[in-house]
Amino acid sequence: MTAIDTPPQAPPPARTTSPFDLDDDAGYGRWRAWKLAYRPVSTAALTVAIADPRALRPGERAALLDRISRASFAVYRSPVIAEDKDIPRLLGAQLGLHRLDANWLADEDGISSIAISKATDGRGGFIPYTDRAIRWHTDGYYHPAERRIRGMILHCVRPAASGGVNGLFDHELAYLRLRDLSPAHVRALTQPDVMTIPARTDDDGVARAAQTGPVFSVDDDGSLHMRYTARTRSIEWKDDATTRAAVAALEGVLEGVGGGDAPGVFHLRLQPGMGIVGHNVLHDRTGFNDDPAHPRLLYRARFLDRTEPPAEAPWRNG
Repeated sequence: MTAIDTPPQAPPPARTTSPFDLDDDAGYGRWRAWKLAYRPVSTAALTVAIADPRALRPGERAALLDRISRASFAVYRSPVIAEDKDIPRLLGAQLGLHRLDANWLADEDGISSIAISKATDGRGGFIPYTDRAIRWHTDGYYHPAERRIRGMILHCVRPAASGGVNGLFDHELAYLRLRDLSPAHVRALTQPDVMTIPARTDDDGVARAAQTGPVFSVDDDGSLHMRYTARTRSIEWKDDATTRAAVAALEGVLEGVGGGDAPGVFHLRLQPGMGIVGHNVLHDRTGFNDDPAHPRLLYRARFLDRTEPPAEAPWRNG
C-alpha cells in the first residue's frame, strides 16, 4: 500500500469544554456558582433509600445519579444485608460502572473484601486490611494514568464493634477551594511530574514501578480526576517552591474540613445494607475495634468508569 492509499487516521476525540480549564474563568464561575448552590449540605440529603441495590427502581436510580451529579457521590440505605458480592457489581452496572479494577489485593472477581487480614494472605500490613486509621486519599493514587480509578462503591455487610467512621469530601470542592485561594496552586498540582509514588518491591523484586503524575487532571469529557494521598511516607513531591506552596495549601484545605463541621465534608459509619457510590472522592477512615465473632466486612469495587452523567451539564445554562 502506497502512502496515498493509506487510510486517514481517525482524529482524536474533541475535548469537551470544562469548568476546570484554568484559562476559562467565565466557565469556572458558572460552575462554581451552581456547585455551591446545589450541593447537598447534609448526610440526609445525600442518602437514598432503595429496596434492593441489585435491582434499582427507576426513581431510585435517578435519585442516586442526581446526588452524584451534585456531590460526586451518594449514600444508599437498603434492607439487603446478605454476604453477596453481586451487590456492588450489579449496582455499579446499573449506574454505568462496568470496568472493574482488578488490583492485586482484590478477590478473583475483582471486588475486594475489606476486613482485618493477617500477613499470610499478602494483605496484612496494608492499611485498609488493618484496624488502623486511614488519612485523606483517593483510590488508586499509585496507578498509572491508563488505570485511573474514576468510580467506586463501598458496601457494608458488617460494621466494626466501634469506630470505622468514613469521612468523605468531594474532590471538586477541594479543587474549588484551592482555586479560590490561588489558581497558581491548581496549576502547580496539574504538572505531570508533581507527585511520584516510589516503586514497591517484594522478595521477587519490583512489584510495582514508580508512578509519576499530576494531582489534578481533566478527562476528555471535561470531568475532574484527583490523585492524592495525605501520607508523608512513600511519596515524593516535586522539589520547588511553587509545588511546596501548593501542597501546603491543599493540606490546609483538608485540615480545615477534618473536624466534621466544615461545609462539604461528611462523616458516617456505614451500617449493614448501606453503601457509598460515586466518583473517586477524597475519603478517610477512623480506626476501629473489631468483634472477632462478627468481624467488620465491607465490599469495595473500584472502576475505571464514571457513573453516567446527566444529559447536559446544568451549570452550562448558569
